Amino acid sequence: MCSGGFAKCLGISLLPLSIVCVLCNILLFFPDGVSVDSGHITEQVWYFGGILGSGVLMIFPALVFLGLKNNDCCGCCGNESCGRRFAMLSSILFAAVGVCGAGYSVIVSAVGINHGPKCVTFINGTDEQWSTPFADGDYLSDTALWSKCLLPVGVVSWHLSLFSVLLLVGLVQMALCAVQVVNGLLGALCGDCCGCCGGSDGAV
Repeated sequence: MCSGGFAKCLGISLLPLSIVCVLCNILLFFPDGVSVDSGHITEQVWYFGGILGSGVLMIFPALVFLGLKNNDCCGCCGNESCGRRFAMLSSILFAAVGVCGAGYSVIVSAVGINHGPKCVTFINGTDEQWSTPFADGDYLSDTALWSKCLLPVGVVSWHLSLFSVLLLVGLVQMALCAVQVVNGLLGALCGDCCGCCGGSDGAV
């Protein structure tokens, strides 16, 4: 497969992953599907890791990767002035942007998972108050602590599931962009279609 064609496959993979991240980030604004006051939303949700990092910033490299296949690769074999090598080289910069965006989402998600959600808890055994009862991350190893959160019902599993999806998808996006860095280097060094025209005497 030509490096441009492989980049297109990466771009096709990145687009739906970006949409998933944006949706997950939006759902985090509605704990357990319930609309709450903005002050009761976990701080890490407002960092927009899924919307900006793995979403918007990932759209640009995805579109660039998709466009690398548009030109006629065989018509450019051995012709460095046609710009295909430069296009593959420039794709590395966009891949780096993708790695940074996904990395930002991964960091925000990891911090969000460790801190846990905001929820209604009992203070002094009687008074109800919004707080973050799992700031030390101990709830991850002891599910019995989840009962500290009274409302919204199921907010802990909601918070943990969505941030976990963002974390995993962000890691996948980073891996795909890292692969394109290698693919872009190969395309820049030996052409978009190394060997695709070799010995074909100009055949398409």
